[in-house]
This record gives sequence, C-alpha cells and structure tokens, in this order.
Amino acid sequence: MNDQFQTHNSNALKGKIAMNTGIKQYRPLLKIAVSGLLLVGGAVWYAGNSKAESAAPAPVVSRPALTVRTTVLHDVKWGRVLAANGSILPWQEAIISAQVQGLRIAEVNVSIGDHVQQGDVLVTLDNFARASDATADSSAPQGRIVAPDSGIISAANANVGSSPQSGAELFRLIRKGRLEWRAELTADELMLIRKGMSAEITLGEGRVIRGTVRAISPSVNAQTRYGYVLVSISDSRDIIAGAFARGTFDVSGGRKTLPSLPQSAVLQRASMTYVLMVGADNHVHERAVKVGQRSGDRIEIKQGLKADEPVVETGGAFLSEGDVVQVVKG
Repeated sequence: MNDQFQTHNSNALKGKIAMNTGIKQYRPLLKIAVSGLLLVGGAVWYAGNSKAESAAPAPVVSRPALTVRTTVLHDVKWGRVLAANGSILPWQEAIISAQVQGLRIAEVNVSIGDHVQQGDVLVTLDNFARASDATADSSAPQGRIVAPDSGIISAANANVGSSPQSGAELFRLIRKGRLEWRAELTADELMLIRKGMSAEITLGEGRVIRGTVRAISPSVNAQTRYGYVLVSISDSRDIIAGAFARGTFDVSGGRKTLPSLPQSAVLQRASMTYVLMVGADNHVHERAVKVGQRSGDRIEIKQGLKADEPVVETGGAFLSEGDVVQVVKG
C-alpha cells in the first residue's frame, strides 16, 4: 500500500512539474494576447469618446439683429409751450363787385390764383345794354373794374357776356397775398398769450413756419368755449388758405433745463410709451417712460430712465425685447 501511495504522489508531482513547464513555455504568448486585448480596448474607448465629443452640440452664439447707435438723456434748455390747432386764413379779403348795373362784361383779364397789382384792369365793360341811348356809341367801352390793392385772386365769378347786377361779387382778393393762422384756444389758454409772442406753425407735410401773435379775441364762443388768436405768418408762399395747421406758442417767459431724448428713440405701442435700453451684454430691454413737452425733434423724459443709461437712438421699431444688437459709435 505504501508503494501505491508513493507511486500516486510521484505521478502527481510529475503532473505539476509538466503543468508548470507548459505555463512557462506559453507565458510570452499570454503576455502578447493580454497586450493585444488592452490595445483593442483602448482603441474602442478612444473611438467611443471621439464620437461622443463630435456628437456634442456646439455652443449657441447669438448674432446681432441690428447695428445701432445709442444715446443717453441730455439736459436741453427750452421754454414752456402751449399747443393749439387752427386754420390758415387770409389776412384780409377784399370783395370786388360791379358798381353800375346794366353794363355787359366785354373782357375778363384775370382768374383764380393770379397775382395782381393795385390798379390792374380786371374786367372791361361795354355799353351793349344802353345802345338805345342816342348819345352812346355801342362800340365804345363804358368802363372797367380795377384791383383795389395788390394780392391774389381767390375767387372769380365774372363771365364774358354777362350783365352783373350792381353790387354783385365778381372777385375776391387776398390783400397783399398775406395769410395768417387762426388758432383756437380755451379761455385759460388765451390768458397766457400776449401780442408779439412768437409761434411755430406746422403744416401737413412737416413744413414749419414762424409767426407772431397779431390779435387775441377778447371772448370765447358760448357754445364751443373756444376763442382764437390770429398769428401773422412770416412767409406764406405756397400755402393754401383754408388748410389745417398745428402750432405752439412759447409761454414760458424764460427757458428751463429739461432731460430729453431724440423723438426717434421714443416708441409707442398702444397706450405704452417706451424706450429700448441696451444692456452690458448688448441685449435690448423695453423700459416704460413718461414723456412731457416736445420741442423740435426732442421730447422731454419725465420718468423711467436714468441719465447714464444707453438707449437705441433709431431703428427701435425693428427690434424686440431681448434682441442682440451691435453698438457703433458716432
């Protein structure tokens, strides 16, 4: 039995020696295999990371919606102004009529819009209606109607061949071609106006003309509660009588300093008046403001904006809350 046990142990020992010998023999191959697996795993990991990096979204960069200039509040000296509406009317309008009844109009020399000088012949009359008079020569002219003053013919009712009645209106003449603005004001407003006070009148297409207060009505209409101020216009060329006009009077008696912006920087949406403030990140933000007087192209800002806050000067109508702008200096 001992011999069998020794034989078994001897065989087991030989098997272990053979196994160790085999492992030593193939150890270089195992090292190569493990290295290959590591290389393959590294390549797979790198490829996976590369794909993940390439699939990552690029950061979003906001492009400017508009290139703008900015402005800030400026203190501007201006006076207190009073606004009014009214019409452009002739300074004085002369009515030219026939003085003798029964004379036929032989010739008409002027028409509406013509400029005439004092003494110019407007109409020539003949004695056609008095041909039965033995002392009258039917072919001899009996009279003429002349312009009583220089000016512009604003109405014409004279026709060749007609025989106007005595006193019938033949022409109307705007004396000297002068026009004036008739501004309608309340009683309280009238008490602020003085003769000689300056006024600015704005016509339909934005034309601004200057004038001077000539007369002030001493009472107001009992129904409308409005009176009027007559303002002499310095230059009435190319202005049509009867046109509607807006204007302002400087009633401050002196000028004061008020913070203001260009009117192009102030926007209106429904009942909201606002500006577009430009933040440090060049994003624009709506800021409600309270406005006051207007003078020329500037408007007073009463509330809502600090002195050093930049706002979009022009082009704000094309921008919305949060838009990015590119600010240029100029």
